[in-house]
Amino acid sequence: MRRQGKLDSGDLAAPLRTCVGCRVRTVKSELLRLVVIEGVIVPDLRGRLPGRGASLHPALGCLELAERRRAFSRAFRAQGALDAAYLRAHLEGLDSG
Repeated sequence: MRRQGKLDSGDLAAPLRTCVGCRVRTVKSELLRLVVIEGVIVPDLRGRLPGRGASLHPALGCLELAERRRAFSRAFRAQGALDAAYLRAHLEGLDSG
């Protein structure tokens, strides 16, 4: 049985995060970190941008689930609507290339 929070190889500890779209807990390295900059949700590819982060699988299905559930405003503790157009374009680029 696999222990929660451990990698399969070498029993090294790995941080776990929950995808805001599908709500599946997985290793941080499999998820895309997101932050809000001036009301726009942007991917934090290097993991260095300041502010509250949220994690999402790099898949359009998880993005659509998060939008349908209005999960971004809760995850970022933000008032009002957030613009996910830039994030959608980024994920579509990953799918096509």
